[in-house]
Amino acid sequence: MTQLSDFLPGEAIRLDVRAADWREAIGVAGGLMVAAGVATEDYTAEMIANVEDNGPYIVIAPGLAFAHARPSPAVLRTGMSWVRLAEPVEFGHESNDPVELVVALAAKDSAAHTSAMAALARLLGDPDTAAALAAAPTPEALLVLLTGGAEPGPAAASAPAAAPAPAAESPPAAGSASSAGSASSSAPASSPHKILTVCGNGVGTSLFLKNTLEQVLDRWKWSKFVTVEATDTISAKGKASEAVALLTSQEIAKTLGDVGRPVKVVQDFTSTAEVDAALRDIYDVDTPDA
Repeated sequence: MTQLSDFLPGEAIRLDVRAADWREAIGVAGGLMVAAGVATEDYTAEMIANVEDNGPYIVIAPGLAFAHARPSPAVLRTGMSWVRLAEPVEFGHESNDPVELVVALAAKDSAAHTSAMAALARLLGDPDTAAALAAAPTPEALLVLLTGGAEPGPAAASAPAAAPAPAAESPPAAGSASSAGSASSSAPASSPHKILTVCGNGVGTSLFLKNTLEQVLDRWKWSKFVTVEATDTISAKGKASEAVALLTSQEIAKTLGDVGRPVKVVQDFTSTAEVDAALRDIYDVDTPDA
């Protein structure tokens, strides 16, 4: 399985960087990938244009921006950079600003980095590991945490993510939803339902959300009933009829519009508690009283 260290070398990590605004913060992250031979300067411009065109949906969790753009000729090989800011900057996100960490990705395609993204999502979704990464004194210390702490720590189990999981002896029937459209329950028992996680490009933030949703499905023991596909906004419109629901950011939800299926907005793509609530809403599953 591909490891984070395969894509994130020590020279692509900078800590306590000062940036005047979000464009400069992305510029630093892009510059590190240029220096590492991962991408050209054009790719940095493409990452900035992605935010200008689609809004700050790349701010996927409080304080965290995951900068990326579509695979393009500006990407020389798949790689990442990591920029921890000395002072947080505003990206314009309604609930997750200000940003203290910018992780950037340049992907040759949508497949090679999937396992690395899943590992990163687990790490950043664990409060203990996230705090340790925020306090790492050197790039070397940060890499040790990234490569040695792949499994969620005890805090993940005690976080507010773990409402009791519903029992499932047969494939779930999708319930009514308050979002546009209604979830379809027409899939036969032998065919798993599908949920789409959607971002602007289908190679970055949607993979974070896919991993978080799959964690919740595993805990519910629903993984054999529901499959998850990460995709981009254009493809999602064509694939929506195949799905019972779509999970995405507020900005991308506006871009999608009415696709005939429920579109659930998730603010923190690393929060199993928030995704758990969205899944309960899709399938009309009550949350047990505390």
